[in-house]
Formats: sequence, structure tokens, C-alpha cells
Amino acid sequence: MSVKANAMTIGGLARAANVNVETIRYYQRRGLLSEPKRPPGGIRHYGSADIDRLTFVKTAQQLGFSLDEISDLLRLEDGTHCEEASALAEHKLKDVREKIERLVKIEKALSEMVSQCHAKPDSIACPLIASLHEGGIGTGSPRG
Repeated sequence: MSVKANAMTIGGLARAANVNVETIRYYQRRGLLSEPKRPPGGIRHYGSADIDRLTFVKTAQQLGFSLDEISDLLRLEDGTHCEEASALAEHKLKDVREKIERLVKIEKALSEMVSQCHAKPDSIACPLIASLHEGGIGTGSPRG
């Protein structure tokens, strides 16, 4: 999208970046996006650099980075801190892999419960509900 330097209002920026105005304001309060000075009696204006910053934040969020982590990444955005940025990404990758391991265990447990339900369709006691009461599903529960 071609944007003249500092030609958009906050609403225009929101549309251009496909976010809500309140999202922009929240990011400004968090220090993720600067708030332009308001000219006397005027309206703040935003430009393509602001769209780029919002794109950075939204992309980092899609990769699972928290807003605090994104703030850390933004401090490194001049491109000369690749080792530090890499360390943050490696930590995030470790977190993602751990979540995947937990999700695989959850998927296996749910699959087994569903199979038990299908194996005993006429049973008075639902095997899935009984399994939840027992707590032994192998995902770090107190009894599993």
C-alpha cells in the first residue's frame, strides 16, 4: 500500500494495518508504537513506518511472542543484535516444542476417550466422563 509520509489518521492506520483503533492505542500505552505529537488544534498523523511497526508486532504475535517479548525484539530491530534476537527466538522455539509435546499427549488422551465412547455406545456410564473423574490422562494431572 502506498502511503504518503504521515498522511493517515489513527483510523486510516488501523484500516491499513488491519487492526482496531483501540489496538493501536494499547500498543502506544505499552510503548510498542510511538504516539505522534498533535499539532496545535490538529489531528495526529501516521505514516508507512507506523504500518511497518504494526506489521512487525502482529507477525511476532502470530509466531507466539508475547507483547513483552515483542518489546524486547523491537529494542533489537536495528539489525546489529542478531545473536540476542536469535537467543529470544530459540527460547520461543523451545516453548513451542514443549507446547506441541503437551498437545500431542492431549490429542492421544482425547482420542482414546473418544474411542472408548464409540466402543461402548450403549453403556450407562460414559467412559469419557469417567476418565475425567479419574484424572489419569497422562498430561501432568495429579493422578496421571
